[in-house]
Amino acid sequence: MAELKKNVGQTVGGFFKSIGGFFSEFGTAVIKGDIFVKLSLLWMGAGYARRKQYIKAAIMTVIQAAVILFTVKFAMEYIPKFGSLGTVKPEKVFNMKTMKNEFNDYDNSFQILLFSLFSFVVWFAAAVFWMRNVVNVYKLQKTAEAGKHVNTFLEDLHAYKEEKFYVTLLTLPVLGVVIFTFIPILLLIFVAFTNYDQNHMPPNSLFTWVGFDNFLSLFGGGGLTATFGYAFVRVLGWTLVWALFSTITTYIGGILLSLLLNSKKTRMPKFWRTLFIVTIAVPQFVSLLLVRNFFSNGGIVNTICSNIGLTGFLRDIGLVSTSYIPFLSAPGWAHVMIILINIWIGVPYQMLIATGVLMNLPSDQLESARVDGATPFQIFRKITMPYLLFVTGPALVTDFVKNINNFNVIYLLTENVYTTTNQAMANSQAKEVDLLVTWLFRLTQDYYNYKMASAIGIVVFVICSIFTLVAFNRMIKGDREGTYQ
Repeated sequence: MAELKKNVGQTVGGFFKSIGGFFSEFGTAVIKGDIFVKLSLLWMGAGYARRKQYIKAAIMTVIQAAVILFTVKFAMEYIPKFGSLGTVKPEKVFNMKTMKNEFNDYDNSFQILLFSLFSFVVWFAAAVFWMRNVVNVYKLQKTAEAGKHVNTFLEDLHAYKEEKFYVTLLTLPVLGVVIFTFIPILLLIFVAFTNYDQNHMPPNSLFTWVGFDNFLSLFGGGGLTATFGYAFVRVLGWTLVWALFSTITTYIGGILLSLLLNSKKTRMPKFWRTLFIVTIAVPQFVSLLLVRNFFSNGGIVNTICSNIGLTGFLRDIGLVSTSYIPFLSAPGWAHVMIILINIWIGVPYQMLIATGVLMNLPSDQLESARVDGATPFQIFRKITMPYLLFVTGPALVTDFVKNINNFNVIYLLTENVYTTTNQAMANSQAKEVDLLVTWLFRLTQDYYNYKMASAIGIVVFVICSIFTLVAFNRMIKGDREGTYQ
């Protein structure tokens, strides 16, 4: 826990330190800059015009005008309504001119929320750009005062093809991240503080801000009897158990299988390796749907178990109470079967990764260990496994996060097969085999409960972010490569 707090503290501290440095640069530019630097606070092209960079001055003027036009023509239509998310409900009004019933000019809460958020992002980006522009103009002033050459517009363009080429490469990806990742995450966060659900669906109805009510419900503020809090604790627990076991079992299974296939005692290793690779070629959803049918209550596996007397034996000793084995339809049974099926699906992928790593295992270390009399198990524990962890550590972290959000395995194996008998879980539209992400999906697609789905989405994001942050910080801490070598 102390290490976790330290890693998080260092990361957060570094983030705020960089922000402080940015504001310090801006403050220095405003205080020490000449009249044209200060004038750039009002007209972004002033400093460039002073240094005879007229094309840059014109571009900055156009950008400033575009932001002002965006504010007046677009943002101000939605921002004033952001506090209430709309007050005018849709209704038909008789139009005396057309002599027809027409809808009034009603508010759309979701549209107000989305476009207000977009406007905030544009304003924030414009503010950062405006501050950076003042800093750049101040740097031009210092360059001119030092008697150094001030670049022309063409020279600046050339710089973005040479020493600043990273800016050219990263501009489009960063813009894509902002539009397709950052804005949706912010929208998710905002929706979590509203009552956006089936009873408040725009445009037919409006939704409003409700503060932390959804999080209080999610974390058991209304009691752990028939609330979302009851389901949340159980779904979160199963999500973490699933992520841990599914990651460890496939990782270790892939390593052991790779070691077995690479062993000199194994006959026809290429043949066996090819068989496992073929399983990867089959689309995962096809495999999962077939396995679901095999292990369903009336599937072929239950038929075989019944014919050989296994079902009756399990019923006699009290492990089952039905005429079939509830592989995927009862708590406990379903949890174990999902993990076992995932092993069968995931091990071939890990086998390929481990095989590639083992091919590059330092042979001199292995030979030295054998000469020193190390046993095969000691070689595996002291050389092979540390090397595998060193190389595949980042992939292992990624697999854990991926399994927290592993929608396909859970949904395809249990949908229309598993039905909860726990009324408290059913009241929250959850099942014992749900992960947070499948519960979120069901809340949105089947019950239109966007407010609680958004709250759950924030929890998933926080869990994955903290784990990834801490894990990668530990991996890159110090000279790991030098220590291993």
